Amino acid sequence: MNFSGPRFVPTHPNIVELDRIGDEIAELSAHLDAAIARLLDLIREFDARGGWNNGFLSCAHWLCYRVGLEMGAARERVRVARSLGALPRLAQALARGELSYSKVRALTRIATPEIEERLLKVGLAGTAEHVERIVRGWRRVDRKVEVEETARWHKHRALHVYHDDDGMVIIRARLEPQAGAVFIQAIAAARQALRQRVRANGAADSSAEPQFVDGPAEPRYQDGSPEAPTIEQQEADALALVAETALHHGIDPGAPGERYQVVVHVDAAVLADADAPGQSVVEDGAYVPAETSQRLACDASRVVMRHDADGRITEVGARTRTIPPALRRALEHRDQGCRFPSCGRRFGQGHHIRHWAHGGPTTLSNLTMLCRRHHRAVHEEGFQVERQADGELCFRRPDGSVIAQIPAPPPIANDPVAVLRERNTAAGIHIDAQTSKPGWLGEWLDVGYAIDVMHPAATGERASSRSAATMATADSQ
Repeated sequence: MNFSGPRFVPTHPNIVELDRIGDEIAELSAHLDAAIARLLDLIREFDARGGWNNGFLSCAHWLCYRVGLEMGAARERVRVARSLGALPRLAQALARGELSYSKVRALTRIATPEIEERLLKVGLAGTAEHVERIVRGWRRVDRKVEVEETARWHKHRALHVYHDDDGMVIIRARLEPQAGAVFIQAIAAARQALRQRVRANGAADSSAEPQFVDGPAEPRYQDGSPEAPTIEQQEADALALVAETALHHGIDPGAPGERYQVVVHVDAAVLADADAPGQSVVEDGAYVPAETSQRLACDASRVVMRHDADGRITEVGARTRTIPPALRRALEHRDQGCRFPSCGRRFGQGHHIRHWAHGGPTTLSNLTMLCRRHHRAVHEEGFQVERQADGELCFRRPDGSVIAQIPAPPPIANDPVAVLRERNTAAGIHIDAQTSKPGWLGEWLDVGYAIDVMHPAATGERASSRSAATMATADSQ
């Protein structure tokens, strides 16, 4: 059969109702984005004021525990919240429901105050997919510039050493940033070592810096010197000590196990009672708080020495592990990481719930795994842990309040959508079905051209050729 004439297209009987539902979806989504803006403001303030620092590793860990976010999502919320603190235009657009959280999350990966206005226009004009493509292309250009900059640093690293006319040695260096950071840390550590050496030698003014007279091996003040050394002189002394120390040790950092070994001498009475008289010192005699010694003794090698009344050593026992290897394997298998609420870090330290110095046994039931941060919290920050009759652990804050493994959800209003609308209206935020609609009219997105126009590194000659950004973003189209 052959039909002629215009084709009949039936009208959906519920098209008006579906449009109404679609408008409601769009409007409610914009209300939710405005609420997320307020949520991010609160997260930023909570993070900046350290509200999470009551036993939690970070604000993200607290969000996982208290709000129920997955760790990746929690970290992203904190990141976006921090970024928006310096990006008021993007923050306001989100608060008005004009930009979705998805767009803002993408834009904050590359936004700076200098380019914020340009990126806001991208967010308002394009869809979330457009924004993601622009951001990916932008970051490719950034990485290309970064690689070029790193190669330039590496190529121009240099060290010049020569003698001045008066015999002094002049050193001039250009170091890559990471090498420079190591150098600065080494100089700072050497300066601190010199301060400690002068104090140990009984310098009259312990607040001043040391001066070398006969070389770096014997630091002391010059007799009759009216002033302390200048900062430049202190840096020179520190550099000499760094070089001397490196040669003395054969420029060999040693095995990792020995390099980071710390020996603590602590009396048995101090381990049992932090207020008891007795020593708690590291190898060079520096004081260590008794609570710190108790934490270290929880899971460490132990050598028992006995002394007579005059302090002479009369007996030295063999070195033993506080937690034997077999028991440690069982502990790690059972706990699967730190047991502090919301933590779960895979690597941790064995903690005696009742310290062995108090008579607590080194048994699986008296042990638990804690990460370094929470092990410190229990020993030195007043947090407590106990194993209950049913075998479960109970953690308490310093004030004695229980830290629940899973917090109770907050109360919710009977009509949360109405409450959300009322709050936004009260805040002067007008939202309707068109608020978050992008300005896109269906044009094809030329990512390479967009990056060339907007990216600071793609202006001038690069903008005229467009080659750099186009090559960097070709695979994103």
